[in-house]
Amino acid sequence: MTEKQTGRILRSLSGFYDVQTPSGMVTCRARGILRKEGSSPLTGDMVQITVEKGKGMVEKILPRRNWFIRPAVANVDALVIFAANVNPVTEPFLIDRVAAIAGDREVKVYICINKCDLDPAIDLERIYRNAGFPVILTSAETGEGVEELRALLKGKLTAFTGNSGVGKSSILNRLCPELALPTGEVSEKLGRGRHTTRHVELYRLEEDTYVADTPGFSSFDTDQMDVILKENLQYAFPDFGPYIGQCQFHDCSHRTEPGCAVTAALAAGEIEPTRYDSYLRLYEKVSQIKLWEVK
Repeated sequence: MTEKQTGRILRSLSGFYDVQTPSGMVTCRARGILRKEGSSPLTGDMVQITVEKGKGMVEKILPRRNWFIRPAVANVDALVIFAANVNPVTEPFLIDRVAAIAGDREVKVYICINKCDLDPAIDLERIYRNAGFPVILTSAETGEGVEELRALLKGKLTAFTGNSGVGKSSILNRLCPELALPTGEVSEKLGRGRHTTRHVELYRLEEDTYVADTPGFSSFDTDQMDVILKENLQYAFPDFGPYIGQCQFHDCSHRTEPGCAVTAALAAGEIEPTRYDSYLRLYEKVSQIKLWEVK
């Protein structure tokens, strides 16, 4: 007898999908037609499945509110971008690219500066508070900031993302000690961590609160991330918001044009230089993207 059910994918690994349904967890394969249609299931997807003799099959992916290539997750309410100013030091461009992609998807972004017991990361905190992002200072070692983070996560499906070794899994263990997730040492020589998280998995902290732990990335991985049309890039920088539409030219790219309100705000110290530098770097990248690449 074939049974039809609806549920959420909590884990995707090697072509198998663990789907949480009202009657329990079902491990599924996916119909080949889904891949052929270019819509492979992602962690976080709501799906329709069939179950026969204890074996499940993903038949249909229900409409997504949003989705990301990296981290490979769907239907998130918020992204928490983890950073640190000590072993490994997070390059602001990594934060800015992920934040821009989330902004383009209209997904809430929180900046979590971890390892603040080792380095308070005063400059990072200033940059992102000035840019309008909620910033949480945490320490997986001491527990500082963990309850503040828990309050922000409540009632949401949130993805943890950030560079390798910055402490995503360690903080998740603080939030939910029974998970006992593996964590890795950071190389003192290379200043980066090992990829202890190999796949994207959702963990339930409370009845209505899920967190996705995702593999860490480095600056080399940013080319694999989602793309943004250059016309939309300015809107993905919330700190540019007050100045958009105030420029001399309506199609201002905020680079070399005269009468640009954004560059004037930069000169006046109202926009952080690292944020503007990231905008320029991203603009160069997205200028090379063809419209057909994002369809």
